[in-house]
Amino acid sequence: MRRVRIEVRRRLSPDEMAAVGRIVEEARLADDHAPLDEHAWLDAAEGGRTGFAGLIAFEADHEHPVGYAQVSRAPRGGSWALEYVVDPHHRRPGNTIGEALVSGAARVIAEGGGGHVHLWVNQPRPEHDRVAAAAGLAAGRTLYQMRRPLPLDDDLGAEAATLATRTFVPGRDEERWLDVNNRAFSWHPEQGGWDLDTLREREAEPWFDPDGFLLHERDGALAGFCWTKVHADHDPPVGEIYVIAVDPDRGRGLGRRMTLAGLASLAGRGIRTGMLYVDAGNTRAVKLYVDLGFVVHHVDRAYIGDVPAVG
Repeated sequence: MRRVRIEVRRRLSPDEMAAVGRIVEEARLADDHAPLDEHAWLDAAEGGRTGFAGLIAFEADHEHPVGYAQVSRAPRGGSWALEYVVDPHHRRPGNTIGEALVSGAARVIAEGGGGHVHLWVNQPRPEHDRVAAAAGLAAGRTLYQMRRPLPLDDDLGAEAATLATRTFVPGRDEERWLDVNNRAFSWHPEQGGWDLDTLREREAEPWFDPDGFLLHERDGALAGFCWTKVHADHDPPVGEIYVIAVDPDRGRGLGRRMTLAGLASLAGRGIRTGMLYVDAGNTRAVKLYVDLGFVVHHVDRAYIGDVPAVG
């Protein structure tokens, strides 16, 4: 068994970002799925949100990193998000890279005041149960990735056309979008609590396209939105309902048509597969998406637990 050394960074250098980026890309190719969600990766690239720490794993006989983990904390003392990735070339039987990364991350969280932790894993396998248990975490939330073919059939396409939308205007719509998003996702550890810098970081990403960021207004106020994203690194490209929400005070009943409007927008840009993520426990939303022709493509899981503070 090879000894694993963990180095903790509060900010990654350009060289470290490049080295970790290579691991992330190798894992994406091996697993056909990005190992870190975009929120986590942008936290690393942009310096991170509250409590950010990146943990880089090395083995004794390798100069290059063999794994990476990352923690960050939701605003106002909320829960901690944790993700990790092991270089596919080092996933040999009996390796302890994952356990070292996740246990090291738990120590960082304890030193940061402790709290509730979500460890997200894409397409979980038995080894993930073992890694999570080493840090005192157990299986919790399940997330479905759901997909459906595009374009919409005539009936759904006609229903999508009944909702008037316009595209997001950078430099004009940020503040009111943030207001609706943060109230709609006040409960959500990743999507809630965005600020203007967070939104502008997304706007600076190469994939950002305001033509796929749809807003629906009522009486001059933002009532709902559907923000889509094209994953051009897939072959063929896949279009995602990236963030969708309605104003809790004025948007009830909009969810179905907002989803259809987003799918129609993706189809209009030549995309032939639409996808989204939904919490498996949100039975109402799952039923809505099934009714719209989505099926489960794969399952992600959150391992959860409470890490006590040290000191």
